[in-house]
Amino acid sequence: MTPQPNPEAGAAVKAADRDHVFHSWSAQELIDPLAVAGAEGSHFWDYDGRRYLDFSSGLVYTNIGYQHPKVVAAIQEQAARMTTFAPAFAVEARSEAARLIAERTPGDLDKIFFTNGGADAVEHAIRMARLHTGRPKVLSAYRSYHGGTQQAVNITGDPRRWASDSGTAGVVHFWAPYLYRSRFYAETEEQECARALEHLETTIAFEGPSTVAAIILETIPGTAGIMVPPPGYLAGVREICDRHGIVFVLDEVMAGFGRTGEWFAADLFDVTPDLLTFAKGVNSGYVPLGGVAISGAIAQTFGKRPYPGGLTYSGHPLACAAAAATIDVMAEEGVVENAARLGESVVGPELRALAERHPSVGEVRGVGMFWALELVRNRETREPLVPYNAAGEANAPMAAFAAAAKKGGLWPFVNMNRTHVVPPCNISEAELKEGLAALDAALSVADEHTE
Repeated sequence: MTPQPNPEAGAAVKAADRDHVFHSWSAQELIDPLAVAGAEGSHFWDYDGRRYLDFSSGLVYTNIGYQHPKVVAAIQEQAARMTTFAPAFAVEARSEAARLIAERTPGDLDKIFFTNGGADAVEHAIRMARLHTGRPKVLSAYRSYHGGTQQAVNITGDPRRWASDSGTAGVVHFWAPYLYRSRFYAETEEQECARALEHLETTIAFEGPSTVAAIILETIPGTAGIMVPPPGYLAGVREICDRHGIVFVLDEVMAGFGRTGEWFAADLFDVTPDLLTFAKGVNSGYVPLGGVAISGAIAQTFGKRPYPGGLTYSGHPLACAAAAATIDVMAEEGVVENAARLGESVVGPELRALAERHPSVGEVRGVGMFWALELVRNRETREPLVPYNAAGEANAPMAAFAAAAKKGGLWPFVNMNRTHVVPPCNISEAELKEGLAALDAALSVADEHTE
């Protein structure tokens, strides 16, 4: 679709937004949201007709790009047949979406509890774990994000938790592996894995194993930096959980549905959790949907005992129709395979080549369509390009980098001192190389702030 400039309409949209929309995670008077006129495939455009290649996939959820015609048609058809129906009934779209998801989840995660998004999926997974075990505590990692609702944000391990941290949520944080900035003085992946597992064991021992209901981890942390865990780590956590009767929860809200070149990131590590949360890519974000995939043992806990939780829109027919269509599209068009192939043959090699050329790139890490560049002032000291949780003038180098990317027609995903490369999983090789060339140019701006 060719964008048609209409600045007057854009101004009206912007004015209404400024007057009435209250934006997430923002100081309302300090933001200037772009007015978006349309989107298709891997691109979107503004009312001035300027196109952007979206290397952020929205918020890492448009796994099949914008406006895929088969999913749009499925939503339209479902709306004509049945726009909504209460969750206590068996509805075709709901049943079909659950079946298709359960076919792809690892192990015996065959029961699907639908939510409206990722945060409430985490809320319910934790509730299930506590009820299943009768224990109060949840362990989660620093450098993590699990959602913005009250329990989920307390589980979160990044600064977005701080303003809402109740200190009474029954959450204990620990350090997960991250070799580039190791908390364990490790020099190899093997050391990092072993020491991170020992740290987790010690944390559990001092908290009291009989008080811990669940350990929750993002299979591959997303917003926190796409730190792929070292070989053996997740299997080690699984063994620790089994030994202590702790429920193992994997959060695949961002990493699931093809993002890592597998249907679920857990498949990369041959690990099956007791509960798996999902959202985002399940229907490319076209209609809000999330859920919890539940093991047989935990499902049995609520076989004759009511589960005390639910949502008015659980398994909404429009969202489930979009999910079923998205999964079908991904299977028919080889979207998961495309993410794996291009991640290995294009993204990884090209990003490593960028690192050779740009002194601002401290580390490249990732898999599939799920990559991060850690930007630094000094490669030797690994000093971040901007301080942790920087804002205002302290964040100026990253802001300048992001502005340069947008000027070059690339919409980046930027968080703290990192830029993530997370385009749609069905992006073409030509589009991918176009975006990487724009990223190459923008990194020259970051280089200006190195020592």
